Amino acid sequence: MVYRVFKNSLLLLISSLSFSQSDIQLYIQTYNNIAVSHMHEYGIPASIKLAQGILESSYGTSDFAKASNNHFGIKCHNDWEGEFVYHDDDERGECFRKYEAVEDSYLDHSLFLLSKERYTNLFKLEKTDYKGWAKGLKKAGYATDPTYPNKLIQLIETYNLTYYDNKDNELELPTVVEEEKYIIKQYNYVQYVSAQNKDTYDEIAEFLGVWPWELIKYNDASEDRFLLEGERVYIQPKRKKCQVRTHVTVEGETMYSISQLYAIRLKDLYKKNNMEFGQEPDLGQIIYLKKRKK
Repeated sequence: MVYRVFKNSLLLLISSLSFSQSDIQLYIQTYNNIAVSHMHEYGIPASIKLAQGILESSYGTSDFAKASNNHFGIKCHNDWEGEFVYHDDDERGECFRKYEAVEDSYLDHSLFLLSKERYTNLFKLEKTDYKGWAKGLKKAGYATDPTYPNKLIQLIETYNLTYYDNKDNELELPTVVEEEKYIIKQYNYVQYVSAQNKDTYDEIAEFLGVWPWELIKYNDASEDRFLLEGERVYIQPKRKKCQVRTHVTVEGETMYSISQLYAIRLKDLYKKNNMEFGQEPDLGQIIYLKKRKK
Protein backbone atom coordinates (compact mmCIF):
# COMPACT_ATOMS: atom_id res chain seq x y z
CA MET A 1 0.00 0.00 0.00
CA VAL A 2 1.17 3.54 -0.69
CA TYR A 3 -0.01 5.00 2.58
CA ARG A 4 0.28 3.34 5.96
CA VAL A 5 -0.70 4.31 9.42
CA PHE A 6 2.56 4.04 11.29
CA LYS A 7 2.80 1.48 14.05
CA ASN A 8 3.38 4.05 16.77
CA SER A 9 0.26 5.92 15.63
CA LEU A 10 -1.78 2.74 15.68
CA LEU A 11 -0.99 2.34 19.35
CA LEU A 12 -2.90 5.55 20.03
CA LEU A 13 -6.58 5.08 20.87
CA ILE A 14 -8.91 7.53 19.19
CA SER A 15 -10.51 9.01 22.23
CA SER A 16 -10.18 12.24 24.11
CA LEU A 17 -8.26 10.36 26.79
CA SER A 18 -5.66 9.10 24.31
CA PHE A 19 -4.52 12.48 23.08
CA SER A 20 -3.51 15.72 24.66
CA GLN A 21 -6.55 17.76 23.67
CA SER A 22 -4.69 21.05 23.89
CA ASP A 23 -2.01 19.74 21.50
CA ILE A 24 -4.61 18.54 19.03
CA GLN A 25 -6.43 21.87 19.16
CA LEU A 26 -3.11 23.59 18.48
CA TYR A 27 -2.57 21.31 15.48
CA ILE A 28 -6.03 22.13 14.16
CA GLN A 29 -5.47 25.86 14.64
CA THR A 30 -2.14 25.62 12.83
CA TYR A 31 -3.30 23.72 9.74
CA ASN A 32 -7.02 24.38 9.34
CA ASN A 33 -6.49 27.23 6.88
CA ILE A 34 -4.40 25.14 4.50
CA ALA A 35 -6.88 22.24 4.83
CA VAL A 36 -9.75 24.57 3.92
CA SER A 37 -7.76 26.05 1.05
CA HIS A 38 -7.01 22.60 -0.35
CA MET A 39 -10.65 21.61 0.02
CA HIS A 40 -11.70 24.48 -2.25
CA GLU A 41 -8.78 23.92 -4.64
CA TYR A 42 -8.70 20.12 -4.88
CA GLY A 43 -12.00 18.84 -3.46
CA ILE A 44 -10.73 16.92 -0.41
CA PRO A 45 -12.83 17.62 2.72
CA ALA A 46 -10.92 19.69 5.25
CA SER A 47 -12.19 17.43 8.03
CA ILE A 48 -10.68 14.36 6.37
CA LYS A 49 -7.32 16.02 5.74
CA LEU A 50 -7.06 17.31 9.31
CA ALA A 51 -8.11 13.96 10.81
CA GLN A 52 -5.55 12.11 8.71
CA GLY A 53 -2.83 14.56 9.67
CA ILE A 54 -3.68 14.18 13.36
CA LEU A 55 -3.80 10.40 13.22
CA GLU A 56 -0.84 9.61 11.00
CA SER A 57 1.61 12.12 12.47
CA SER A 58 0.38 11.86 16.06
CA TYR A 59 -0.75 15.49 15.64
CA GLY A 60 2.74 16.44 14.47
CA THR A 61 4.55 15.05 17.51
CA SER A 62 5.90 11.72 16.21
CA ASP A 63 9.64 11.43 15.67
CA PHE A 64 9.00 10.56 12.04
CA ALA A 65 6.87 13.67 11.44
CA LYS A 66 9.41 15.91 13.12
CA ALA A 67 12.28 14.48 11.08
CA SER A 68 10.53 14.57 7.71
CA ASN A 69 7.63 17.08 7.89
CA ASN A 70 5.68 14.19 6.36
CA HIS A 71 2.24 14.16 7.99
CA PHE A 72 0.60 11.65 5.63
CA GLY A 73 3.10 8.81 5.38
CA ILE A 74 3.87 9.13 1.70
CA LYS A 75 6.55 6.67 0.66
CA CYS A 76 9.26 7.55 -1.86
CA HIS A 77 8.23 5.45 -4.89
CA ASN A 78 10.15 5.56 -8.15
CA ASP A 79 9.08 9.05 -9.18
CA TRP A 80 10.26 10.87 -6.04
CA GLU A 81 13.20 13.20 -6.72
CA GLY A 82 13.35 15.02 -3.38
CA GLU A 83 14.93 14.25 -0.03
CA PHE A 84 13.94 11.20 1.97
CA VAL A 85 14.24 9.48 5.33
CA TYR A 86 14.17 5.83 6.35
CA HIS A 87 11.53 4.64 8.78
CA ASP A 88 10.39 1.25 10.06
CA ASP A 89 6.82 0.54 8.98
CA ASP A 90 5.62 -2.76 7.50
CA GLU A 91 9.29 -3.50 6.86
CA ARG A 92 12.46 -2.18 8.39
CA GLY A 93 14.10 0.86 6.88
CA GLU A 94 11.45 1.85 4.32
CA CYS A 95 11.94 5.01 2.29
CA PHE A 96 9.61 7.96 2.96
CA ARG A 97 9.49 11.41 1.46
CA LYS A 98 10.96 14.34 3.33
CA TYR A 99 9.67 17.90 2.89
CA GLU A 100 11.05 21.32 3.62
CA ALA A 101 7.82 22.27 5.37
CA VAL A 102 4.65 20.57 6.58
CA GLU A 103 2.67 22.61 4.04
CA ASP A 104 4.56 20.79 1.29
CA SER A 105 3.36 17.50 2.74
CA TYR A 106 -0.23 18.75 2.66
CA LEU A 107 0.11 19.71 -0.99
CA ASP A 108 1.76 16.44 -1.99
CA HIS A 109 -1.04 14.54 -0.27
CA SER A 110 -3.70 16.41 -2.27
CA LEU A 111 -1.92 15.95 -5.58
CA PHE A 112 -1.33 12.27 -4.87
CA LEU A 113 -5.00 11.54 -4.25
CA LEU A 114 -5.93 13.45 -7.41
CA SER A 115 -3.40 11.61 -9.56
CA LYS A 116 -4.28 8.01 -8.57
CA GLU A 117 -7.19 6.36 -10.36
CA ARG A 118 -8.19 4.24 -7.38
CA TYR A 119 -9.25 7.37 -5.49
CA THR A 120 -11.36 8.77 -8.35
CA ASN A 121 -14.70 7.76 -6.84
CA LEU A 122 -13.96 9.71 -3.66
CA PHE A 123 -14.13 12.99 -5.57
CA LYS A 124 -17.67 12.16 -6.65
CA LEU A 125 -18.78 12.39 -3.01
CA GLU A 126 -20.04 15.56 -1.39
CA LYS A 127 -17.38 17.40 0.57
CA THR A 128 -19.61 17.06 3.65
CA ASP A 129 -19.71 13.24 3.35
CA TYR A 130 -16.81 12.61 5.71
CA LYS A 131 -18.02 9.11 6.53
CA GLY A 132 -18.07 8.20 2.84
CA TRP A 133 -14.56 9.57 2.44
CA ALA A 134 -13.24 7.74 5.50
CA LYS A 135 -14.67 4.39 4.34
CA GLY A 136 -13.67 5.06 0.73
CA LEU A 137 -10.05 5.70 1.65
CA LYS A 138 -9.85 2.32 3.39
CA LYS A 139 -11.59 0.56 0.50
CA ALA A 140 -9.16 2.13 -2.00
CA GLY A 141 -6.19 0.79 -0.03
CA TYR A 142 -5.07 3.91 1.78
CA ALA A 143 -4.36 2.04 5.05
CA THR A 144 -4.09 -1.52 6.27
CA ASP A 145 -5.73 -0.91 9.64
CA PRO A 146 -9.31 -2.30 9.46
CA THR A 147 -10.47 0.30 12.01
CA TYR A 148 -8.98 3.21 10.05
CA PRO A 149 -12.35 4.68 8.94
CA ASN A 150 -13.74 4.57 12.48
CA LYS A 151 -10.69 6.33 13.84
CA LEU A 152 -11.01 9.15 11.31
CA ILE A 153 -14.74 9.47 11.94
CA GLN A 154 -14.29 9.58 15.71
CA LEU A 155 -11.59 12.25 15.42
CA ILE A 156 -13.81 14.32 13.14
CA GLU A 157 -16.80 14.09 15.46
CA THR A 158 -14.84 14.54 18.68
CA TYR A 159 -13.15 17.73 17.48
CA ASN A 160 -16.04 19.01 15.33
CA LEU A 161 -13.85 19.05 12.23
CA THR A 162 -16.92 19.23 9.98
CA TYR A 163 -16.99 22.92 10.89
CA TYR A 164 -14.12 23.39 8.42
CA ASP A 165 -15.98 21.59 5.63
CA ASN A 166 -18.40 24.53 5.53
CA LYS A 167 -15.82 27.26 5.86
CA ASP A 168 -14.86 29.73 3.15
CA ASN A 169 -11.29 29.98 1.96
CA GLU A 170 -9.57 32.46 4.28
CA LEU A 171 -6.24 32.89 2.48
CA GLU A 172 -7.08 36.53 1.90
CA LEU A 173 -4.90 39.43 0.91
CA PRO A 174 -2.78 41.17 3.56
CA THR A 175 -4.70 43.40 5.95
CA VAL A 176 -3.25 46.52 4.26
CA VAL A 177 -5.76 45.86 1.47
CA GLU A 178 -9.04 47.30 2.68
CA GLU A 179 -11.38 45.74 0.11
CA GLU A 180 -11.92 42.02 -0.36
CA LYS A 181 -11.97 42.03 -4.13
CA TYR A 182 -9.45 39.23 -4.55
CA ILE A 183 -8.78 36.07 -2.56
CA ILE A 184 -5.27 34.65 -2.68
CA LYS A 185 -5.20 30.96 -3.53
CA GLN A 186 -2.32 28.62 -4.20
CA TYR A 187 -1.48 25.87 -6.67
CA ASN A 188 1.84 24.07 -7.12
CA TYR A 189 3.31 26.29 -4.38
CA VAL A 190 2.48 29.44 -6.39
CA GLN A 191 -0.02 32.04 -5.19
CA TYR A 192 -2.60 33.49 -7.57
CA VAL A 193 -5.83 35.48 -7.69
CA SER A 194 -8.79 34.94 -9.99
CA ALA A 195 -9.49 37.78 -12.39
CA GLN A 196 -12.89 39.38 -12.65
CA ASN A 197 -14.35 40.01 -16.09
CA LYS A 198 -12.36 42.57 -18.11
CA ASP A 199 -9.75 43.09 -15.40
CA THR A 200 -6.27 43.92 -16.67
CA TYR A 201 -2.86 43.10 -15.26
CA ASP A 202 -2.40 46.82 -14.66
CA GLU A 203 -5.59 47.07 -12.57
CA ILE A 204 -4.77 44.00 -10.52
CA ALA A 205 -1.20 45.18 -9.99
CA GLU A 206 -2.43 48.55 -8.75
CA PHE A 207 -4.84 46.87 -6.36
CA LEU A 208 -2.16 44.53 -5.00
CA GLY A 209 0.53 47.20 -4.81
CA VAL A 210 2.94 45.52 -7.23
CA TRP A 211 4.39 46.46 -10.62
CA PRO A 212 2.34 45.50 -13.71
CA TRP A 213 5.45 44.12 -15.42
CA GLU A 214 5.83 41.61 -12.58
CA LEU A 215 2.38 40.11 -13.22
CA ILE A 216 2.97 40.13 -16.97
CA LYS A 217 6.25 38.26 -16.49
CA TYR A 218 4.89 35.80 -13.92
CA ASN A 219 2.02 34.89 -16.26
CA ASP A 220 4.11 34.52 -19.45
CA ALA A 221 2.16 37.37 -21.03
CA SER A 222 3.56 39.71 -23.66
CA GLU A 223 1.54 42.79 -22.73
CA ASP A 224 -1.30 44.11 -20.60
CA ARG A 225 -4.70 42.86 -21.78
CA PHE A 226 -8.29 42.28 -20.75
CA LEU A 227 -8.67 39.10 -18.69
CA LEU A 228 -11.49 36.56 -18.65
CA GLU A 229 -13.71 35.94 -15.63
CA GLY A 230 -11.97 33.45 -13.33
CA GLU A 231 -8.66 33.51 -15.22
CA ARG A 232 -5.71 32.80 -12.96
CA VAL A 233 -3.27 35.63 -12.40
CA TYR A 234 -0.13 34.39 -10.67
CA ILE A 235 1.41 36.85 -8.25
CA GLN A 236 4.61 34.82 -7.82
CA PRO A 237 6.93 33.20 -10.38
CA LYS A 238 5.61 29.92 -11.71
CA ARG A 239 7.67 26.76 -11.21
CA LYS A 240 9.69 24.50 -13.49
CA LYS A 241 7.57 21.42 -12.82
CA CYS A 242 4.50 20.08 -11.05
CA GLN A 243 3.91 17.04 -8.82
CA VAL A 244 1.23 15.93 -11.29
CA ARG A 245 3.15 13.86 -13.84
CA THR A 246 1.18 14.24 -17.09
CA HIS A 247 -1.82 15.95 -18.65
CA VAL A 248 -3.91 14.75 -21.61
CA THR A 249 -5.05 17.66 -23.78
CA VAL A 250 -8.71 18.31 -24.53
CA GLU A 251 -10.39 20.44 -27.17
CA GLY A 252 -9.27 24.08 -27.17
CA GLU A 253 -6.26 23.72 -24.86
CA THR A 254 -2.96 25.39 -25.69
CA MET A 255 0.49 25.12 -24.18
CA TYR A 256 -0.15 28.49 -22.56
CA SER A 257 -3.45 27.41 -20.97
CA ILE A 258 -1.80 24.24 -19.68
CA SER A 259 1.10 26.22 -18.23
CA GLN A 260 -1.40 28.44 -16.41
CA LEU A 261 -3.43 25.47 -15.21
CA TYR A 262 -0.44 23.79 -13.56
CA ALA A 263 1.60 26.91 -12.64
CA ILE A 264 4.54 25.86 -14.82
CA ARG A 265 6.66 28.36 -16.73
CA LEU A 266 5.79 28.20 -20.41
CA LYS A 267 9.36 27.83 -21.62
CA ASP A 268 9.93 24.93 -19.21
CA LEU A 269 6.73 23.23 -20.37
CA TYR A 270 7.93 23.38 -23.98
CA LYS A 271 11.35 22.08 -22.95
CA LYS A 272 9.91 19.14 -20.99
CA ASN A 273 7.91 18.05 -24.03
CA ASN A 274 10.65 18.55 -26.66
CA MET A 275 8.45 21.01 -28.56
CA GLU A 276 9.37 24.16 -30.44
CA PHE A 277 8.27 27.35 -28.71
CA GLY A 278 4.95 28.40 -30.23
CA GLN A 279 4.00 24.87 -31.32
CA GLU A 280 0.58 23.76 -30.04
CA PRO A 281 -0.35 20.25 -28.84
CA ASP A 282 -2.63 17.84 -30.66
CA LEU A 283 -5.96 16.75 -29.22
CA GLY A 284 -5.35 13.90 -26.77
CA GLN A 285 -1.60 14.50 -26.61
CA ILE A 286 0.18 13.57 -23.38
CA ILE A 287 1.90 16.64 -21.94
CA TYR A 288 4.67 15.96 -19.45
CA LEU A 289 4.59 18.16 -16.36
CA LYS A 290 7.17 16.72 -13.98
CA LYS A 291 9.91 14.99 -15.94
CA ARG A 292 11.16 15.59 -19.45
CA LYS A 293 9.68 13.45 -22.22
CA LYS A 294 12.13 10.84 -23.43
